[in-house]
Amino acid sequence: MSAGPRDARASAPRPLSVVAVTGGVSFPSTTRALTDLLLDKTVARLTATGVAVDARTIEVREHAQDVATATVIGMRSEELELALKTVEQADLLIVASPVFRGSYSGIFKSFFDLVDSLAMVDKPVLLAATGGTARHTLVIDQALRPLFAFLGDLIVPTGVFASTEDWTIELFPMPWLDERAERAVGQLVRLADLPAPD
Repeated sequence: MSAGPRDARASAPRPLSVVAVTGGVSFPSTTRALTDLLLDKTVARLTATGVAVDARTIEVREHAQDVATATVIGMRSEELELALKTVEQADLLIVASPVFRGSYSGIFKSFFDLVDSLAMVDKPVLLAATGGTARHTLVIDQALRPLFAFLGDLIVPTGVFASTEDWTIELFPMPWLDERAERAVGQLVRLADLPAPD
């Protein structure tokens, strides 16, 4: 007896959740451009292997007021709660922040202060950052990596930093940025808990 449509849906594996969190505060944002580049490459790699993907992007700046309210008085809006749950339930996470005074943006940090740290343990994370010049490159290792190590994440070895000179005028990545993004995404996908091939 063959399985009916309902049985087929019940037995189908759920899509792999890939969530990108961007801490850019301007519009248009090079941080969002970098986040999109990494997310698109991740989805392409996964779908090429036959994996269904649920890809989402969270713009932290859209929740700035709610983050401040939740931090000060502990009240969370439904929209903020949904954004936090989306991060907590992600199978793979991509995070990117612009550099502010040598570190990540304050709203980016405040958002992750509200995430359930237990839900972050062993979650694969790709770290990325943007800045005006290459002299901020170490922000990934000196600021972002300690934060996500504290949360217990599995951090991809290759971080992706992009300065102004790494983009064309149309915000397309230069070849060297594209190559580094490919390498980092390859490492992220290898950390995914993918189903064994038949």
